[in-house]
Amino acid sequence: MSIIHEFSSTLQNWGRASVRSTAVFLQDVGHGMLEVSHNTLALLGLIAVALVVFVAGHSELRHTFELQALGWLQARQVARTDPAEQLAGELKEPGAVARATASDPNELTRQQAAVAQWLARRYRVAPEPVSRLVTEAWQVGARVGLDPTLILAIMAIESSFNPFAQSAVGAQGLMQVMTRVHDDKYEAFGGNFAAFDPVANLRVGVQVLKECIARAGSVEAGLRSYVGAANLNDDGGYASKVLSEQSHLLAVAGGKLVAVNAPNVILSAPRATGEIGDPTPPVSDQPERKIDEHLASLH
Repeated sequence: MSIIHEFSSTLQNWGRASVRSTAVFLQDVGHGMLEVSHNTLALLGLIAVALVVFVAGHSELRHTFELQALGWLQARQVARTDPAEQLAGELKEPGAVARATASDPNELTRQQAAVAQWLARRYRVAPEPVSRLVTEAWQVGARVGLDPTLILAIMAIESSFNPFAQSAVGAQGLMQVMTRVHDDKYEAFGGNFAAFDPVANLRVGVQVLKECIARAGSVEAGLRSYVGAANLNDDGGYASKVLSEQSHLLAVAGGKLVAVNAPNVILSAPRATGEIGDPTPPVSDQPERKIDEHLASLH
């Protein structure tokens, strides 16, 4: 029994010694790892500081690093962005509103607002761009001494307020100005492409109209000159259409009710006569085509 008891005591002592040894070993390993980690972190910190100092002293490297970092951040952002939102972000242009030819109809005077609303309904165009054109017609008309309703009537008859309209002979824009003939007037607006800017086309058209009226001596004769029929016997009813449309606009501006489908009265132009009792036949059975040919000859 004493031998067994002694053997058991020996085993217990050996076990306790082994546990203490293992604990000491693990403790030493832990301390060693901690020291190594501290040293490693210190080393990495020193390396980082050295890199920062090095990069700070070289602007080209710093700029390259910043670009790479920014590119990485943007790529991460794009990866997390919804495709629809990403597309919207790529296409956005907050300053685009500055190119829009439009204004608030509520900012117009009573006369201007009435005219703008009537034209918008008559020609089925949005009231905001028409309001901008009405405002411009009032301002430019006052500056050059032309009734704004005459300017608007010409736009209505010429293009129905389509700023991209073009005739067979090359008349372009709202007021159907012959761009190649009056390219000198468009130089003040940056070139011939300004013909498709509504405001620029209006201003150039007003200059041409003013010259035509001054040269012809009257509004009606000036309109015939404007459409290229100054030397023709018939303008195809152009002047009558414009003046009839202007009369509608004057009535609307005066507070009268005018149907949006009110027709324009076309007065037949008297034929020129030769000898008494011998009427001269018309220059052409198709006056509108004749006008186009005359306009084309201006080139």
